[in-house]
Amino acid sequence: MKAAVLTISDSCFKGTRVDESGEYIAQTLSHSGWEIAHKEILPDEKALIKEKLIHWAGFVDLIITTGGTGFSSRDVTPEATLEAIERRAPGISEFLRHEGLMKTPNASLSRGEAGLRGKTLIVNLPGSLNAVKDGMEALLKILPHAMEMIAGKGH
Repeated sequence: MKAAVLTISDSCFKGTRVDESGEYIAQTLSHSGWEIAHKEILPDEKALIKEKLIHWAGFVDLIITTGGTGFSSRDVTPEATLEAIERRAPGISEFLRHEGLMKTPNASLSRGEAGLRGKTLIVNLPGSLNAVKDGMEALLKILPHAMEMIAGKGH
């Protein structure tokens, strides 16, 4: 299975902050048997995010984004994702928030979305490394079955 990791952060893009969250996602997926086909950092620009998600979809089975899911006016990842996907998967984003809420009430502040473009699953995670760790722990519980369903292998 091929995956792509997209970090959305003005400061990481400018090089003033290290991308720990994107690195963590890539390493976690790699250790779980995923091939990381693409890894990139973009600024918080809706058009660029949407374009990249659409471009990568179809070439990979999974795209995980990190960053841009909060309440800042620059946080536009969910909006870009909703424009890029064809079908929402609200249960995934609800599950991720629920699992995060077990550790911190701040998980309720993530506006992350999830959905499908063709046979590519796209999932938004927050930018915080701790939130990404929690999100990946939860996501790894459901990814195998989700990928089987997307591939048409039934329920």
